[in-house]
Amino acid sequence: MTTLLFIILSSYVVTISLLIFGFTKMKPLSIYETLPKNTFSIVVPFRNESQNLPLLLETISLLNYPKDRFEVLLVDDDSDETFPLLNYKFNITLIKNQRKSNSPKKDAIETAIQQAQHDWIITTDADCQVNTNWLQVIDNYIQQSHVKMVASGVRYIPKKGFLFGFQNLDFLSLQGATIGSFGIHEPFMCNGANFAYRKDFFYEINGFEGNEAIASGDDVFLLQKAIKKDKKALGFCLHKQSIVQTKSVKNWNELFQQRVRWASKSTEYHSIFGKTVAILVFLTNLAWIANLFLFGFEKISLSSLFTFIAIKAIVDYILLKQTALFYESKLSWLLPSLGLYPFFSTSVAFYSLFGSYQWKGRSFKK
Repeated sequence: MTTLLFIILSSYVVTISLLIFGFTKMKPLSIYETLPKNTFSIVVPFRNESQNLPLLLETISLLNYPKDRFEVLLVDDDSDETFPLLNYKFNITLIKNQRKSNSPKKDAIETAIQQAQHDWIITTDADCQVNTNWLQVIDNYIQQSHVKMVASGVRYIPKKGFLFGFQNLDFLSLQGATIGSFGIHEPFMCNGANFAYRKDFFYEINGFEGNEAIASGDDVFLLQKAIKKDKKALGFCLHKQSIVQTKSVKNWNELFQQRVRWASKSTEYHSIFGKTVAILVFLTNLAWIANLFLFGFEKISLSSLFTFIAIKAIVDYILLKQTALFYESKLSWLLPSLGLYPFFSTSVAFYSLFGSYQWKGRSFKK
């Protein structure tokens, strides 16, 4: 039994080490002095976000990018509240979501794309805030790389407390894995809060066709289709000014529901590497818990338990640290989070396979 648990751990260490190596292979974007070339339709699906939208739109109004080269498409997904549009110096349109599938967000994005006036679609969330040079940096990256799809970074707006510290570490691990996977040319996930693609490329890969049954995945499934069509057509914009900031959740139930929603996509990964990462993360966290129980029943020694926990903690810390340095984020509450995470992660994994989850006041089944 002990041998099996350490085989799982060894496989996990090798896989995470690959992501760490991939992260080091990624070169931050060097900005060239060039005129803005690309045009963007910023798509923001929302539902009952009257408190958050003004903050997002305020940061968009401060963008260092020609106002005639971007527009904002707000897609109202059956909100219970009204959101009055103010006078902005950029083109902004409020659209009603046209529901046709089990995925409100995918429907909202597709509704917006049908009305988009510009060549590039860039999605973000209503509770986000963008950097002044956000579009400028992404435009620069597109001009240098000639890609058709661009993923970029997302980080949490800093807060205090254990809940924030825990979810921030979890989020950093996802961002680190994303960047690392791009570095070894095996991308398998991205974040829809900062995701851009050419409108014609969206139609070329048939948009969300085939993925309508799953409520989430407006980002990952589109990424997978792009990889299948042309792996060289996508890239990751590694630049601090392209990072979008988003709000963390307010309580543990929201966090659990959110992570279940995210985890529900992992069984649909087409990437063998992506599936391997997801399975190994689950098995290693399960093995972590198994070691604890085996020690409690005096089946393994304290040194074996400590060795297992220490090895996993070290490799996790290395990935977290290099990610935190790029995102300028603190690794607060690290030790308690490393102790809680195996229980939280395995619970999320099991629930995502057999349970339902709440999202924006609605209930969804996998």
